[in-house]
Amino acid sequence: MSEEGASSSESERTVAFLLSLRARGVRDIALLRAMERVPREHFAPSRFADLARQDVSVPLPCGQTMTAPHTVAALVGALEMKPDCRVLEVGSGSGYVAALLAAMGGTIVSLERYRTLALSAHERLASGGFGKAVELRHADGLQPDRTLGRFERILVNGVMQAVPEALLARLGVGGRLVGALRVEGAGRLVVVTRNDGGFDHALGGIVRIPPLAPGLSQAL
Repeated sequence: MSEEGASSSESERTVAFLLSLRARGVRDIALLRAMERVPREHFAPSRFADLARQDVSVPLPCGQTMTAPHTVAALVGALEMKPDCRVLEVGSGSGYVAALLAAMGGTIVSLERYRTLALSAHERLASGGFGKAVELRHADGLQPDRTLGRFERILVNGVMQAVPEALLARLGVGGRLVGALRVEGAGRLVVVTRNDGGFDHALGGIVRIPPLAPGLSQAL
């Protein structure tokens, strides 16, 4: 195939990908533009690159998964991102979501409990041009270091039994935390906002993402 033909085919796949997300109800223009700009296949394992522009989850090392795009859109959309937001991401995974948040104008600190995933995501973010906007650490995201300060947005890429106090302590006044809570056996979207008087919790619909485990792992 010629270079022009390959480019045309890639454009068609991207358009189909975005249309499939719009069909699932994704309307956030800034997010859709980020998903157009950030090639998901760059962050997927090479053997699954052909699935990257489909609305499906993709296996990652360490028994983890790259969340399906419509679920990513639900989580990121609930963040109500604004340019120049300082964002804490819990669960870097492949680095794809951090890249999306950076493409939307955020400055990101991303924490990943699996060293193998952290190293791989760091390399992909750097080679994709997102190294300056994303600081990626091998760390327990459910117990973030207090020296990180506070954040305007926190995104938790997984299901929690409860939102840890240590994580809430990193949320600034007026900020939003988005993740999922296990309720009656299913993961449901949760949005926590912090105001002068404390925290407000709001539950949304079911989201299909894996549970988060605390602590660090050296798994290869």
